[in-house]
Amino acid sequence: MPMEGANIALPPKESLMIRRIESGARMSQAVVANGFCFLAGQVADDTSVGVREQTIQVLASIDRLLAAIGSDKSQIVSANVYLSDISTFAEMNAAWDAWVAKDAKPARATVEAKLAAPEYKVEIQVVALAD
Repeated sequence: MPMEGANIALPPKESLMIRRIESGARMSQAVVANGFCFLAGQVADDTSVGVREQTIQVLASIDRLLAAIGSDKSQIVSANVYLSDISTFAEMNAAWDAWVAKDAKPARATVEAKLAAPEYKVEIQVVALAD
């Protein structure tokens, strides 16, 4: 509900630009809009490994997508981590802690969730500055 007397100025629609990266039949792997990059949830390619190794793969995928739009992990403002089993939290954190920019840690939430396929142990979605 808007506050009384609040004026919100939005830029003209024609000045907003949306760029989609690696678009597929259902979704894009990344969308750049209004100075932010929204990454789809990333999962591991090799699901035969444990949660730490899957997390390393996912973080490499995030690095690759951010590089494609000219950004990097130091520009991440928010991360959502989904674990198929919350008891693997420490394993995921070991990979995350080795990867995350030490002086630019994003806001982060971690939850247990049933992922799209049983072989996925971790999925990570981030929002980062694009410029």
